[in-house]
Amino acid sequence: MRMLEVIANVGHRDAVIRLAREHDALDIWTGHADEQERQAVRILIAANRYPELLDALEARLHASKDARIVVFPVDATLPRIEEKPSEEKEKSSVTASREELYNDVSQGARLDGNYLLLVALSTIVAAIGLLENNVAVVIGAMVIAPLLGPNMALALGTALGDTALMWQALRTNLTGILVAFAVALLIGLLRPMQQLSEELLSRTDIGLDGIALALASGAAAVLSLTTRVSSVLVGVMVAVALLPPTTAIGLMLGSGRPDLAGGAALLLATNIVCVNLSAKLVFLYKSVKPRTWLEQQKARQSMSAYIVLWLVSLAILAAVIYIRHGV
Repeated sequence: MRMLEVIANVGHRDAVIRLAREHDALDIWTGHADEQERQAVRILIAANRYPELLDALEARLHASKDARIVVFPVDATLPRIEEKPSEEKEKSSVTASREELYNDVSQGARLDGNYLLLVALSTIVAAIGLLENNVAVVIGAMVIAPLLGPNMALALGTALGDTALMWQALRTNLTGILVAFAVALLIGLLRPMQQLSEELLSRTDIGLDGIALALASGAAAVLSLTTRVSSVLVGVMVAVALLPPTTAIGLMLGSGRPDLAGGAALLLATNIVCVNLSAKLVFLYKSVKPRTWLEQQKARQSMSAYIVLWLVSLAILAAVIYIRHGV
C-alpha cells in the first residue's frame, strides 16, 4: 500500500477526493486549511493502483504552483484492510511510479568519486578472484555490482524520453568501464600470469547460450525495479555479465594475450547489448512512459530507435559468435 498526501489550495479538495475514489482509494481523510488556504488530503491506496492515481493528480494539479504530492510507503495498518479483488485483470503489475523508478535508478548513474572508487575496488576484488581461481572472491565483486546502475538508468531514460538521464548514464557507464579496464590492465602488467585459471578463461569466451543468460538478467533487473522486489539477487546476476569480463580484458592485455582479451571484449559487448535490450523491452511491456502526450510521443520515437539499434547490434554480435565458434 501507499499513502499519498496531497497539499493544495482548498479549491482542489473536491477534485482530489473524486480522483481518489475513482481509483479505488482504500481510505481518504482531510486536514484543516492553513493561513495560506492550503489543505492536506491523505489517501490510502493499494500499491498497484497508486501510479495511475499519481498521474491523474499530477495532471490535475500541474498548474498549481503551491501544490505538492508526497508519497509514503505503508508497511501495515490497523485495523487490517482487506483489499477488494479487482473485477478486471490488471493490465500491468507495476507497483512503482515513474518518480520512484527515476529516484532509484538515477542514483546509480551518478558519476562521482564514490562511484569511481567503487568501480576500482570491485575490479581489484574481481581480478584477485579471477587470478586465484577463487569463486567466492569473484562473487564478492559481483555483489558490489557498480556497472548495473548506469545500464538501468540508460534503459529508463530511453523509456521516459529523458535525454539528460540518457547522456548521464552513457557517460557514467563508459567511465566505469574505462576505470575498470585501466585498473585490470595495471594489475595484469604488474602480475604476469604463468597459468590461466578456469574462472578467468570462462570470461574470455561466449556462446549463444550466453546471449539468453544476459537477456534474462536484464529483464529480471527491470522486473525487480518495477515490482519493488529486492534487487540484490538480480544485481548479482547482471554483475556476472558485466564486471568480470571487463576485468578479464585488462588482465589479458596486460599479460600479452590479445586473442583472449578479444574474446572477453566480445562477451562484455554482447552482455551490455542484451541487458539494455531486454531492459527496454520490459519497460515497454510494463507501460513505463512519460505522463503527457507530447512527452510520450518523443519517448516512443527514442524507444523505437534504441530498440532497433540494440537489435541490430545483437544480430551482428551473434553472427560474430557463430563464426568464432565455427558452427
